[in-house]
Amino acid sequence: MSYLKIDHVDKSFQRGAQTTAVLDDICLEIGQGEFVSVIGHSGCGKSTLLNIVAGLTPISAGAVLLEGREVRDPGPDRAVVFQNHSLLPWLTVYDNVALAVNKVFAGQKTRSERHDWVMHNLDLVQMAHARDRRPAEISGGMKQRVGIARGLAMKPKILLLDEPFGALDALTRAHLQDSVMQIHAALGNTMIMITHDVDEAVLLSDRIVMMTNGPSARIGEVLDIRLERPRRRLELVSDRTYIAAREAVLKFLYERHRFVEAA
Repeated sequence: MSYLKIDHVDKSFQRGAQTTAVLDDICLEIGQGEFVSVIGHSGCGKSTLLNIVAGLTPISAGAVLLEGREVRDPGPDRAVVFQNHSLLPWLTVYDNVALAVNKVFAGQKTRSERHDWVMHNLDLVQMAHARDRRPAEISGGMKQRVGIARGLAMKPKILLLDEPFGALDALTRAHLQDSVMQIHAALGNTMIMITHDVDEAVLLSDRIVMMTNGPSARIGEVLDIRLERPRRRLELVSDRTYIAAREAVLKFLYERHRFVEAA
């Protein structure tokens, strides 16, 4: 049995008498501890697919199964990190993470244990030093680190990342990518990430799911990334396996772009 199974999922949106098909017959199985990226052109339903796994968007047909149980609603076993960090501006860094911890573990951990767990997750993303600051007092990259800490602190079975670095500058983005790789190596989390960045997808992923263009987007190809871990970006620049994977994704996206232009 697969850890996460997306089983013949369709999704359509209804507006009045008009129906728009977004996803068509999506089938994908993801193993425990796997890092999977989903990539494709804008409008191909990547974020919709992520929201379906999160339980935030209902499906039109098919099913999503996590450890054999059908996903119908949001739950702490699936934490989402959005491009917008979504921190509460009136709370400190510590309190933003503690809010999630108290919600999930109020009946399972003592107050002292919850405090230690908040600090542990802030340490994971190197934000313990800023525990008393508010979101307006920290940088965009630091806010996103707190968002990741909040997601991890829920101890989810799957961490869902919706273009988490898309709004950041290149250097901050690189640092956070390295941090996510370190966290994934240390914790063995199952992670699914939506991205537009080919290099990011190849660097971080075990597999890359490439979506066809919408409407009625499907999975066009799934590419295995056969790069050993840990991965060091500077060493990968001239690595033949990295270059070949990057070219394969770019070719897929370019061919899809040409198809759109021809239409």
